[in-house]
Amino acid sequence: MTPYARSEGLEVQLDDGILSVELNRPDQRNAINAEMLDAMISVLVQANEDESVRVIVLSGRGPDFCAGSDLIAKNAPQDRRPRVGSIQRRLPHHAHRIIPLLLGIQTPVVCIARGWVAGLGLHLAVSSDVCLVADSARIWEPFMARGFTPDSGGAWLLPRLVGLVRARELLIGGRELTGTEAAEWGLIHQSVPESDLDQAAQEMIAQLAAGPTVAIGLTKWLLNQSAAIDLEHHLANEAFALELSSRSSDFREGLAAFQERRPPRFEGR
Repeated sequence: MTPYARSEGLEVQLDDGILSVELNRPDQRNAINAEMLDAMISVLVQANEDESVRVIVLSGRGPDFCAGSDLIAKNAPQDRRPRVGSIQRRLPHHAHRIIPLLLGIQTPVVCIARGWVAGLGLHLAVSSDVCLVADSARIWEPFMARGFTPDSGGAWLLPRLVGLVRARELLIGGRELTGTEAAEWGLIHQSVPESDLDQAAQEMIAQLAAGPTVAIGLTKWLLNQSAAIDLEHHLANEAFALELSSRSSDFREGLAAFQERRPPRFEGR
């Protein structure tokens, strides 16, 4: 595979099957601008085809994960106002593209978050397969406070995770949660003291990196498809996924490990 390119505001590194994607604008609370978003999309597209990647890790440099989109950059004075429909034309190729990519990529995604986890940053976090946050993290949907409606899938993601009533509290009421509360609501995977966050994340990353990558990816696909289809179609998907996973090298290794009463040594193939 072509090496992953660095870009302004985004650090990308592949090491022993772990692809680290770090937001790097700590002076702006890692608010995401258009260039960073395009770079993240390119990285995820490349990672989806890179068989050496076993886990993708999202994180933020400094005290905050991500305070959302960089609204100041988006609304900087310009020589002339954009044509009517500018937002409708741009979103499908930017903010509205990255969430389906995170949900659809057949590689486990782990998000490590502390400090502000807001707006687009929150949607990146909850679209990850595993999200670990600091107890003191500040989980917030800023849209009503800024006078505009949710983007990047917020009104689709939240009801599926916490139910419609609590989604209203977050999106319309603007309720801010701590990391502890977000875990209690089932919005994220786990909340731990900030001093323990990196260790807890490394343990989870190591577990997933050593797992049966093909089976994990297909199970992720089954879960994400299940809410939109009936049982008959879901069972057909299960049969398809089982057919593929049972032909993997990891399946054969899992059987051998069971017969030999030892831990499996999966290679992600």
